[in-house]
Amino acid sequence: MDRDNSATDANSNESREAIVRRLEPHNLLALSAFSVLLRFAWIFKTESVIIPAFMDSIAGAGWLRGCLPVINRFGQSLPPIFFARHLRSARIKKWNLFGTAFGLGMSMLAVAAIWTTTADKRNPWLPPAFLVLYLIFFASNGLNQQVFGTLQGKLIRPDRRGELLGLSGIGGSIASVIAAWFLLQRWLELPDHGFGYIFGFSGLGFLLAGVMTCFVHEPPDELHVESAEQRGGLHESFDLFRRDRNFRQLAIVAMLFIAIQLLFPHFQALGLKHVERDQVGFQMMLWVIVQNVAVGLFSWISGKLADRFGNRLSLRLQIVGTAFVPLLALLFTSHLDGFETKHFWITFFFLGLTPVTIKTLTNYALELTEPRQHPLYVATLHACLAIPFLLSPLVGGLIDWLGFRPVFIGISCVIAVGWLASFRMIEPRRR
Repeated sequence: MDRDNSATDANSNESREAIVRRLEPHNLLALSAFSVLLRFAWIFKTESVIIPAFMDSIAGAGWLRGCLPVINRFGQSLPPIFFARHLRSARIKKWNLFGTAFGLGMSMLAVAAIWTTTADKRNPWLPPAFLVLYLIFFASNGLNQQVFGTLQGKLIRPDRRGELLGLSGIGGSIASVIAAWFLLQRWLELPDHGFGYIFGFSGLGFLLAGVMTCFVHEPPDELHVESAEQRGGLHESFDLFRRDRNFRQLAIVAMLFIAIQLLFPHFQALGLKHVERDQVGFQMMLWVIVQNVAVGLFSWISGKLADRFGNRLSLRLQIVGTAFVPLLALLFTSHLDGFETKHFWITFFFLGLTPVTIKTLTNYALELTEPRQHPLYVATLHACLAIPFLLSPLVGGLIDWLGFRPVFIGISCVIAVGWLASFRMIEPRRR
């Protein structure tokens, strides 16, 4: 009887693998379309430009800017840990992707509505209200990344995930740059900086991305009931970090690399100190555009490298490039010969490495385990990424106290240590 059941299970698994392989070209395009629309919506709320500029409009303190990365990372890191068991048990996962996109869209529409209907833009309740919606947005984003990573792990083979990254990056860059060129500068130059239009348009874009999940063809997983002994949540993530040495090494590299995001709200503050007032709208639009062009370009290059040589090599190149970004920002605002402020946009070009590297970290994590454990591995990775963000308000305060130079140099050194630590990582495809 056991042999018959084993044979039946094997045939069932082979049949399911055949279905996934047959549907892969269609799902590659459907998931790419979802990512393109997500990027299209995201450009109107870029974390390194638009969001900190909005925070400065309602409250200009550096420590408040420093709170943005904390809320960003913890919002998208902790909820996935507690959602992992549910996602693992869900037979159809694409509807979870739809729900998270809906959360992204509605939170941005709420920010737009509040900004549009509030006359006093320095009203003291605006910063806490915005931060609450910002937390909801990034909780939705963290779940979105977890579900998307799990879904691509289920539907796309490891040596084609780089292709998905490249298609999403190139398509997303083209769509978002066109939208930013024709709309963003015009809105930023309005008396209220057009934040109502910007966040409203972004929210609608996220809702449209959610609609694309309906076109994903996903065969149902086998029905699985979690045992009562499995505690899940933080305990399961702690256990993963303790027992899996390869994941632990990845987490260390990721935590050192993510220090770059502690500076995200401060790049635009540094750049705008050296920009003429009548050039602010154009420069902000330019920074947003070049960063999104870079994401597309780096996604395509990194995807090709990862599919051919593995994600480890791609990660090493991305991390060492990121280590130089804070130094570039300082050079272009130093007034040294050959480094003019008008070229500060180059800093934002290389900031485009950051979201690509986070996706590569996720793809690397997917290769460390079997598909059933993908939700846990992705959630735990993003939880590890949240730990350095406890220092984000401190980084903002140090910039207020010491200035940009020592803090930017220090962060660059931390990322360089992460690059050195990457040489202890394995290449999963060689196991």
